[in-house]
Amino acid sequence: MLQINNLTKVYQDATVLKIDELNIKAGTSLGLVGNNGAGKTTLFNLILDLIPPTTGHIINQDIQVNKSEQWKNFTGSFIDESFLIEYLTPEEYFCFVGELRGMTRVNVSEFLKPFSEIFNGEILGKKKYLRDLSKGNQKKVGIIAALMGEPKMVILDEPFANLDPSTQIKLKKVLKGYTQNNNMTLLISSHDLGHVTDVCDRIIVLEKGELIKDILTSSETLNELEHHFTS
Repeated sequence: MLQINNLTKVYQDATVLKIDELNIKAGTSLGLVGNNGAGKTTLFNLILDLIPPTTGHIINQDIQVNKSEQWKNFTGSFIDESFLIEYLTPEEYFCFVGELRGMTRVNVSEFLKPFSEIFNGEILGKKKYLRDLSKGNQKKVGIIAALMGEPKMVILDEPFANLDPSTQIKLKKVLKGYTQNNNMTLLISSHDLGHVTDVCDRIIVLEKGELIKDILTSSETLNELEHHFTS
């Protein structure tokens, strides 16, 4: 379970995030939506201890994230291209992440096989550095690497952005499969309301740093969200 209590992030006189309480059960697929500046990426950065909270704390599987790094052993994430190592090839990067996750090169090779359709012949075996890949292909590498080592939790910021429609559909199937079959907790943010309602069984809406809606996904959720953002 992920537990958030009395969490704020303040820059000078501006409060960019304020969440009194948020509990996310293990195995939940949670979508985070909101307009630009709502605090989505700030929340993910706090959960990943990339920035310190002003007040409050976050507990991931009984570990307070800014007090211990043990949560990193079971948490995968991809926020943006800064998570990659640009001077490595995709193969080298996957092996690097795999080694951190206790995987052998054979394990890594077997892990990557089911993702050949997503890679679409454009990533492996091309002798390109990560910095030379397109934004979409960089994102593919980062997302798939975040799934390595059977993590209990995966956090993805805008995973569908910069991907072509075919890859978006394939990625949705992959993410739904991982949460359903591996009991993995998935946290994603997205500006695409359709994708997030397809993938997630719970959706929260942030507005100016505050949680204003918490919805269990149903057949009416997409209409509810569209109405909220157009009214």
